[in-house]
Amino acid sequence: LMILFTLFGGITLSAQSAVNGTFSRKAGTFETTLLTFLTGSMFLAILILFFGQGNLLAVLEVPKWQLSAVFLGVLFLLFIVTAVPRIGVIATNITVIIGQLVIGVVIDN
Repeated sequence: LMILFTLFGGITLSAQSAVNGTFSRKAGTFETTLLTFLTGSMFLAILILFFGQGNLLAVLEVPKWQLSAVFLGVLFLLFIVTAVPRIGVIATNITVIIGQLVIGVVIDN
């Protein structure tokens, strides 16, 4: 089941990249990225409200370096929104996978 979830995650990532790349041509890169995060935040807030079982306030207790994931996510989306209109979805995704493999090797070592 997790393999299917991750496969679906890859499909949605490519679909989102294509839509955001096209959308950014009209709305702008930063504006598209902001809209994506605002919409996602509202959707997640609803999910947390009805289904959340974690501790949202735990964010105050984690080491500060772990909060860098937020900025890394924003940078990732900015790079994707910028790249897709210029080099296409396939080239963007291949480059993303190469980057993931490189940093994965670095992190694992």
